[in-house]
Amino acid sequence: MARIYPFRAYRPAAGQASQVASVPYDVVNRQEARTLAEGNPHSFLHVTKPEIDLPDTVSAYDDSVYQQGRTALQRLIADNILVQDETPCLYAYALTMHGRTQTGIVCSASVADYDTNTIKKHEYTRPQKEDDRVKNIEALSAQSGTVFLAHRQHPDLQSTIAAVTANTPEVDFVSEDAIQHQLWVIADDAQIKTIVGAFDSLGPIYIADGHHRSAAASRVAADHRAASGEDHPESQSFLAVSFPEDELLIMGYHRVIQDLMGRSPSEFLAAVGEVMDISLGKEEPTPKCFNMFLDGVWYTLTARSDSYAADHPVESLDVSILQSQVLEPLLGITDPRRDTRIDFIGGIRGDDALTARVSNGWAVAFKLHPTAIGELLAIADAEEVMPPKSTWFEPKLRDGLFVHAIEEM
Repeated sequence: MARIYPFRAYRPAAGQASQVASVPYDVVNRQEARTLAEGNPHSFLHVTKPEIDLPDTVSAYDDSVYQQGRTALQRLIADNILVQDETPCLYAYALTMHGRTQTGIVCSASVADYDTNTIKKHEYTRPQKEDDRVKNIEALSAQSGTVFLAHRQHPDLQSTIAAVTANTPEVDFVSEDAIQHQLWVIADDAQIKTIVGAFDSLGPIYIADGHHRSAAASRVAADHRAASGEDHPESQSFLAVSFPEDELLIMGYHRVIQDLMGRSPSEFLAAVGEVMDISLGKEEPTPKCFNMFLDGVWYTLTARSDSYAADHPVESLDVSILQSQVLEPLLGITDPRRDTRIDFIGGIRGDDALTARVSNGWAVAFKLHPTAIGELLAIADAEEVMPPKSTWFEPKLRDGLFVHAIEEM
């Protein structure tokens, strides 16, 4: 069983959502965020990326940054740009990209379920990023970043969400990246009861994206329990949106490498040919098939069927095969989380981003077939861990549409 709860969200006031909503904090750097927020005092980037309002000499992890974020959030509330709902609600949040829609349920999710792995994980977290999110939550007294969950489809959820979204949305705008964002408030007690009950019967649900945010929420919850001796309901849950797994879109998460470990392009091509089948030209990647851009030429690489454990949920992933057969043995990339010689490019950026990087001095690019959502769920169910940068979800959620207060603000 997975427990979800309605909550009293702080949300943009009528007509303000398109001004407040911002890209997630971790998809832009400081200067990009500053440019996006320029001239818009209501942009939620002032809360989630508060270093944009401080001198560049101030580290993004300085205590003053977190306090600046609190100041920005309190200003939005004081100016009635963000307004708290009167009663606890659930919310339907639909994102439409290129005519394709995914509709999730915004809720607060149980920290206890996260701690006991009823909310299943598939990635390791980094201590520095966890610490950053802990400080962010503590400074704000709120969770401002939404954890992206996935659940298996349930008929009661389908029918209830269909009834909710048949009504006119309370929020409806198109962001600058051409994604339509729509929001419905679910305040009806019967509908809330049906949705909560459906999740209770689902079994596990899964973190698709947001491992650091959920891990930080767990740490903050533990601190609150230790300090007060009580399980205050708001501090023991975290802001989340859960989508049915069959509506999610995962794109390829590609790799570029700075150098060939002293090999010439022809020598590297020959080395790859010893472990994979190579053909000239670019064919759209399929499972166990990769594109490689090297020395101005596209190649298609195909993994040999006897070269990986087909029945192992992690070792049979395309990202694992590329890592174990090429990136580590031929290019010396033993720790892709920390090695500065590798970079990752989301599939939404297209092939041109790969060719441009190689044309600008990087040595080689690899284009991968997307990890399937079924593979992610299987790995989480097996309590295994996916390689870093295995999934690129589109479209991206917007920050600022929901804020979950964990104590009185």
